[in-house]
Amino acid sequence: MHPRIAIPADTLTEATNIINERNAAFAPRPLIEAIIKSGGLPVILPSVAASLAPSYLDLFDGIIFAGGSDVDPTFFNEEPHQKLGPTYLKRDQFEISLATAAFNAGKPIMGICRGMQVLNVALGGTLYQDLSENPHQTLKHSQDAPGNFPSHHVNTDKASRLFNLVGPRPYVNSRHHQSLNQIAEPLHVTAWADDQVPEAVETINSDQILAVQWHPENMFKHYDYSRAIFADLIARAKKAVK
Repeated sequence: MHPRIAIPADTLTEATNIINERNAAFAPRPLIEAIIKSGGLPVILPSVAASLAPSYLDLFDGIIFAGGSDVDPTFFNEEPHQKLGPTYLKRDQFEISLATAAFNAGKPIMGICRGMQVLNVALGGTLYQDLSENPHQTLKHSQDAPGNFPSHHVNTDKASRLFNLVGPRPYVNSRHHQSLNQIAEPLHVTAWADDQVPEAVETINSDQILAVQWHPENMFKHYDYSRAIFADLIARAKKAVK
């Protein structure tokens, strides 16, 4: 049986060149392919009203919160700073509601880049709206190299699940300018860049959540440790089905 892996859709705010539609829902093709090749069945969830998000729970066995625009800072009680990038309020409302519902339902969860940030905010944490606010940040976290190439190394906690999947110091890609600040209570940081910027989080007392700041879907074809992260989600989702 192929476990059903949900992907909350992003929204293309510009008109498409096919049917001149605005606000079309979409999911990244590399993420879809990574799920399929790992043994899962992708299920794309278009954004709906936040109050309806929990109604999706029966449609999936595991879920990936993917990359995208900045998280609206009002969700962690801040006003927008000057270096805040584009946000999309409706997606934030939907994904934060869905993340909370999926967590409370015990669904296996994976986060990628923005997805890690959404999970942290949904569970009560905060973000740096821009890495320039982090006094420790020294590395380039938004690479100019192609996105399927690695950019910097991260250091993993030897006691973490991530360490067992990717080793002590994987070489990863990087394209973010926001990062985790205060860590939500159910989570702990399990990987850091050399400048101490958080690069992964996991749930403290379970294997429910594994989220990374980089984009393993873009490195899936050529790097075993990227494939291992998706294989881990599929294994957790299969366990949840039983």
